[in-house]
Amino acid sequence: MSTSKREPRVVIVGAGMSGIAMGVAMKRAGFENFVILEKGSDVGGTWYWNHYPGLSCDVPSQLYQYSFHLKPDWERVFATQDEILAYHREVVDRFGLKDHLRLDTEVTQAQWSGEEWSVEANGQTKRADFVVMATGVLHHPNVPDIPGLEDFEGTTLHSARWDDEVGFAGKRVAVIGTGSTGVQIVSAMQPVAEQVTLFTRSPQWVLWGPTEMRQPELVSALLRRVPLLNRLVFESLLKASWLFTDVVTRPSWRRRLLQAFARRRMDSIRDEDLRARLTPAYEPLCKRQVVSGPFLRAIQEPNVEVVTEAIDHVGANGVVTADAKAREFDLIALATGFEAHNYMRPMNLVGRDGLTIEEAWRDGPRAYRMMAIPGFPNLFSILGPNSPVGSLPLHHAAELSASYIVRWLERFARGEIRSVEVTEEASDEFNAQAAKALGPTVWNTGCNSWYQRADGTIDLWPFNRATMKRMLGEPDDTHFHLGITAR
Repeated sequence: MSTSKREPRVVIVGAGMSGIAMGVAMKRAGFENFVILEKGSDVGGTWYWNHYPGLSCDVPSQLYQYSFHLKPDWERVFATQDEILAYHREVVDRFGLKDHLRLDTEVTQAQWSGEEWSVEANGQTKRADFVVMATGVLHHPNVPDIPGLEDFEGTTLHSARWDDEVGFAGKRVAVIGTGSTGVQIVSAMQPVAEQVTLFTRSPQWVLWGPTEMRQPELVSALLRRVPLLNRLVFESLLKASWLFTDVVTRPSWRRRLLQAFARRRMDSIRDEDLRARLTPAYEPLCKRQVVSGPFLRAIQEPNVEVVTEAIDHVGANGVVTADAKAREFDLIALATGFEAHNYMRPMNLVGRDGLTIEEAWRDGPRAYRMMAIPGFPNLFSILGPNSPVGSLPLHHAAELSASYIVRWLERFARGEIRSVEVTEEASDEFNAQAAKALGPTVWNTGCNSWYQRADGTIDLWPFNRATMKRMLGEPDDTHFHLGITAR
C-alpha cells in the first residue's frame, strides 16, 4: 500500500553550513520544491554572525569543507572568517541555491497540523510536508550577568555581534573570556592596542598550532592543477581524523601524549606567577581545545595584563574586581560564548497533539542520532543534540545527516509514506548508548564547559566516524512510526 506520489514541500531553517548541505543534497537528488529561510542578511551561519578581530577556524582548512566542493587554494592553513564565508557563498552559487534562499527571514513558529507543517516567518505562513532545522549550535550570544555592564560609557561589544566600524588601535581594551574567541581577540589586539586586559574566570589549555601560517602557493597551484590529488588530500585528512576522535573519546597513550604536549607548552610562559595563574586544574582536552600560535607570546607582552580576580561590577569608566581594584577602559569585548543548547529555540515549535519543544526538552535537549525528536513528525535537525562539535569534521557530519533526510524524502516522493516520527523507545535507546559511551571521554573528567547541559550531562557525539556513518546510513523502520495511507 502507498500514498499518491508527489514531490515533498520542504522548509529548511538556517542557511549556515548545515542548511547549505541540506539544500545541495536536495538539489542533487532532484528535489526543487524547497526554501531556505535565514534570519541573517547573508549565508554562512556562524561565519556571518561572527566577524571579530582575529577570527579564524580551529580546524585545518583542507578538512573544513564539503566533500562535493573541494577548494584547493585556501589562503591559510587555518582559514580566516572572511575566506570561510566566501567559500560558503561560492557553494550557494555553484549549486543553484540562490533561488531557494529567503534572507532576512526569521522563523518564529512552526506547527504540525496532523498532515503538514505551518511555518511562520516575517508575518507570513509557509506550508510544508517536512521541516529541516539547520539552526546550528553557536549562534545565540551568551551575555554575562555582570552588575553595571549597561552603565559602561565606553563601547561594549559581544564577539558574535561585533561592529567592524569600532576600532581598537591605541585603545584600552578589556577582554572577558578565555575560550577560543578570547584567545583570538587578545592575539589580534595586542600588537595595536594601547593596553589589553584579559579577565579570565577559568584558564584554558592552549595548544600551539600554525594558525597564522599561509598555505604555500606551490601547494595551491599543485592542488588546482591535479584535482585527483586535491581529493586524495581531503580523503586522507578525513580518514586521519579518527586519531583526534580516538584521543578525546578513549583513554590511551595517545591522549596522554597530547595532554603532555599541552602541559609542556605552558613552560613557554617565563613568568612563574603568570604561568601558575594560567595553568588549569583540569585535564587538557576536557573543554573545547584552544589552538593558537601567537597567544602565549602575546600575553607576555608589556601591554597585556591577565586578571584572574573575579569581576565585582562594571562602572561608567571600566571594570572593578573583587579586590576593589578599578581599571579604566575604552572598549569591553565580551568573549563569553553562546547559549549552545538552545538549538532551534526560542522559536515556538509545536508538534503532534500540541506538544511544544519546551515540553519535550523539559529535562534538556535530546534527540535520536542528533536528528529526530519524538512527538515531531516530518521534522529533522542537522547538528542537533549530541552533535560532534568536539570530535569530528562538521561538514562531513552535515552531509551524512542531509543524505539520511533525503532518503525519507525519496520515500515520501515515491508514495510509500506520508509521515515519519521517531519512537520514544528508539530515542531513549540512543540516548542511553550515548550516555554510556560518554563515560570514558575526556570531556567527562571533571571540568565545567559549554559542552555540558544544565543538568551536567555532556551534549556531544561520543562515537567514531564509522559509527556515525552506520547510524546515518539506511533508516531503520522499526525505530519510527510511519504514516501510510492506503489507496
